[in-house]
Amino acid sequence: MVAKLEDVTGKAFDFIIVGGGTSGLCIAARLTEDPAVSVLVLEAGNANLNDPFLLRPASWGSHFGIPAYDWAFKTTPQKHCNNNEFIWNRGKGLGGSSGINFMCWTKPPAEEINDIERLGNPGWNWENYEAYCHKTETCVYPTPEIVTKHGLRIEGWHKGSTGPLTTAFPTKINAAELQIQKTLLNLGLPIAKNPLGGDPTGVFFGTNTIDPKTSTRTYAVTAYYDPNVNRPNLSVLVQASVHKLETATDSNGLVVATGVEFAYGNRTYTVNAKKEVVLCAGGLKSSQLLELSGIGNPTLLKSLDIPVVLPLPTVGENVQEHCFIGISWEIREDVTFDTIDILRDPKAMAEQIELHAKGEGLYTLGMVGFTFVPLQMLSKRADEIHEAAKEKIENNASKYSPQLREQYKIQLERLEKGAPGCEFISFPGFLSRPNPPKPGKRYLTILALMNHFFSRGTIHVKAKDPEEDPEFDPHYLEEEIDLQTFVETVKFARGLGKTVPFKDLVVDEVNPGPEVTTDEEIADWLKSYMTTTYHTIGACSMLPQDKGGVVDPKLKVYGTSNIRVADLSVVPLHFASHTQATTYVIGEQAANIIKGAI
Repeated sequence: MVAKLEDVTGKAFDFIIVGGGTSGLCIAARLTEDPAVSVLVLEAGNANLNDPFLLRPASWGSHFGIPAYDWAFKTTPQKHCNNNEFIWNRGKGLGGSSGINFMCWTKPPAEEINDIERLGNPGWNWENYEAYCHKTETCVYPTPEIVTKHGLRIEGWHKGSTGPLTTAFPTKINAAELQIQKTLLNLGLPIAKNPLGGDPTGVFFGTNTIDPKTSTRTYAVTAYYDPNVNRPNLSVLVQASVHKLETATDSNGLVVATGVEFAYGNRTYTVNAKKEVVLCAGGLKSSQLLELSGIGNPTLLKSLDIPVVLPLPTVGENVQEHCFIGISWEIREDVTFDTIDILRDPKAMAEQIELHAKGEGLYTLGMVGFTFVPLQMLSKRADEIHEAAKEKIENNASKYSPQLREQYKIQLERLEKGAPGCEFISFPGFLSRPNPPKPGKRYLTILALMNHFFSRGTIHVKAKDPEEDPEFDPHYLEEEIDLQTFVETVKFARGLGKTVPFKDLVVDEVNPGPEVTTDEEIADWLKSYMTTTYHTIGACSMLPQDKGGVVDPKLKVYGTSNIRVADLSVVPLHFASHTQATTYVIGEQAANIIKGAI
């Protein structure tokens, strides 16, 4: 189904898309709707077509080579705050991260998408966001019986009905989900008014990227590649690792991408682009490819003996991330529902795989229990923490660039308005550190997540060798507000174990455990065991160039005539949502921009 090397070498294509991931396949499908346009997609990973590990829900973590129930315990976080250890998984394969993520389908607050436009990007607003999201999606609504059984609240939802990507509630919803939601409500949190329509503040059950008929994952491959694979003007070459862009300079002094150099097997090849090169290599890699191509900070490039093609010092800067940590409890022996913990038993796993083929069992589970709230709903210390951050920024203005201060102004306004930067997800099993699960026991985990970090990181090449990963330095918790907010969020989450009906389901808190009591001890636990949510943005920020931008509102790299970036790396300021829906929106809007439709 994918192209062969001989289909690519010696040819030129109108558009070369680097990265066959979430946005890349979306753009390729939309551009090749015009039969006169030729598109080549170069994907560094494998095709992984019809791979049950990708398609089976509740296989969380198996894509990293470790079963979901042991993933958090047996892997090292990509970077401890106390040392320099890295494991940073990413979507290297056809479909990108849409093929390995946890299938969460959430959308940001409308105002936080409008903030992108406020930062100098006309057209990147909530109205367009929702329109492109609906263009991507077809939501399969549950039956009235399912709505009643699981206490789903979908009144007033307006979701896409004609897009290629199917979203739905998973076939099986764990019996604990409604009890957890009731507990959150008993702790004073509200029901979300319109979680997928721009107002997610509160508690809700959300949909997943899943086909309810087959209980299998839907992703960029099933939505944008499979239906269009026979188009003669679409070529997709996998196992093709792009090394750099081939460039020249036009009569206006702008850098022009003439083609792409890539490795296939043990050899290097070049393929020519007649119109444009579009980088869709993801939040971690697109900036690296620009730097390898000589576009970036001249001082850094010269130190690595990379010829400077275009000075653009903000490439790889302004990096932002979401992070999470798990709080786990052991379940009472007399509780009747199962969790994914039983999959530690190979026999039970085999039985569940057989059940999945019938549309039954644990492998039809999904993540559905979401809560997005401001810190004011969780902690009496919220105003104190926010005021301290505001004073620090105002009293140390010289420490922060004017560009960052402008972003901070918006972030502080969000705090005042009660933006939902704190998040909880209910997880049907063990997903926490450092204490391990016990054989034969079952667990429930509440994931505490942070979405509005003030700390900023960097992603930069550390070698001229394109096969060597860049250096990822997220600078986690450098701003005190991030740590204090995280501590208070964890303290609230731990309160579920003392509140009905959740407390009637559980026996003991396993992580962080009863020995962790003070704020300082919680902070130390966070610094040791928090980890990324793989929602990296900002390394190719879409901003005015004098405000630190790498790409303009048309996604074109400043100083170039035909190089665009169209993935999460262009988002300049993070938002309170998982990023999957937004990545599809970027792809859809980018395709229309390239077509000249907007």
